Amino acid sequence: MTKKKFATIMVMAVLAFALAACGSSGNGNGGDADKNAAGENNSGDKSGESSGKQLIVATDNSFVPFEFLNKDTGEIQGFDIDLIRAVAKEANLNIKIKPMDFKGVLAGLKSGRWDMGIAGITITEERDQSIDFSDPYYDAGIILAVQANNSEIKSVDDLAGKTVATRTGTTSQYYLEDNVPKAKIKTYPKITQAYQSLATGRVDAVLYDLPNVKYYIKTKGDGKLKTVGDRLTAEQYGIAFQEDSKLVDKVNEALAAIKENGTYKEIYEKWFGKMPESK
Repeated sequence: MTKKKFATIMVMAVLAFALAACGSSGNGNGGDADKNAAGENNSGDKSGESSGKQLIVATDNSFVPFEFLNKDTGEIQGFDIDLIRAVAKEANLNIKIKPMDFKGVLAGLKSGRWDMGIAGITITEERDQSIDFSDPYYDAGIILAVQANNSEIKSVDDLAGKTVATRTGTTSQYYLEDNVPKAKIKTYPKITQAYQSLATGRVDAVLYDLPNVKYYIKTKGDGKLKTVGDRLTAEQYGIAFQEDSKLVDKVNEALAAIKENGTYKEIYEKWFGKMPESK
């Protein structure tokens, strides 16, 4: 090959490369970043909201059986997760579920970071001042748990001088502070830590949401724990929103629809067994 022919071939190669570069995204990712952004926008158009955005639903990551991470799959699951997906489908909302610590759910709703929150959130007057709630979707309450061989503690009346564990920032903590001032309150970021402390004798009792307590005792308690006393307080869970959210009416309509068509009953019985007639 002559030098002239070689030089001609090199010039053509450089020109071809330059043309190809002009056709790329120019961001070094082969256009993937633009493609991903477009994909997110397209999926958001299906939300049914005028803004067309994808709605972020914040949830707890360790409130069994309402929401928790499946260690085998790495996916979030539970009663609340099935419920919010059914509501979103009925209301034609495009949602993305974001697991986090419980305190982050409420803080993010107050600051406008999340669109919705579902995490066994008890509807209270205090919370209702800074966030909005859907109609109630679950009747709950709190109950006391002790070691299975404990015969000294029979109710909250026996907690004076005892160390009682619960989860930080929950209605159980507030109940203890308001109603059992002589107890030594120990809070944990995760309720499973409280149960483990009870099982090993580091605390005397745990006070927390009744369905979670009973589910833990049944599935992870290994016969070491039991509930005592009556259910305390009449609490109801609601789906939470930013204050003055336009989503509330749409979600309430969808919630009523899935209760009417039997979807709610199917989800309830999947996680809790036969649904009481009053529900």
